[in-house]
Amino acid sequence: MIERIFENSLWATRFMVILAVVFGLVGAVVLFAVASVDIVVTAKYVITTYTTGAHPEKFHQDIVGGIIGAVDLYLIGVVMLLFSFGLYELFISDIDPAKDDEGNDNQILAIHSLDQLKDKISKVIVMVLVVGFFQKVGYTEYNGALDMLYFAISIAAVAVGLYFLSKVGKK
Repeated sequence: MIERIFENSLWATRFMVILAVVFGLVGAVVLFAVASVDIVVTAKYVITTYTTGAHPEKFHQDIVGGIIGAVDLYLIGVVMLLFSFGLYELFISDIDPAKDDEGNDNQILAIHSLDQLKDKISKVIVMVLVVGFFQKVGYTEYNGALDMLYFAISIAAVAVGLYFLSKVGKK
């Protein structure tokens, strides 16, 4: 009897995961909101710049940097969503609205093991790093052929990494 009570209590502790799920969703909402505000601010900057006739020296870099920064935040928000959905499905219950009419899982959100959750999150994190890399590249000044060679090598390394990342998990 004590064993059954202990095991039931132990099993019920899985509901602590709800905290991570809820706050992961809050984090995702905050990131989406901040990224959306960044896009609006960038759009206002573009409109103001064109209506006043001004054309700052780094106008295009500022626009691209603002938009890429917002994309970066959106991707991190997606990581938080995947994290929340995955933890919920692994520890609490399947998400019934995510299934189609035949009861099949939505392949984007279907998570059946910690390895699947880890793989999905790591792929999005790599994309965040790639987007961050290209955002930094936009603000880098090149002072010679060697800098351009490093730039070319880094882009090739990113491309190779993305190629191998696309092969992970496929048969």
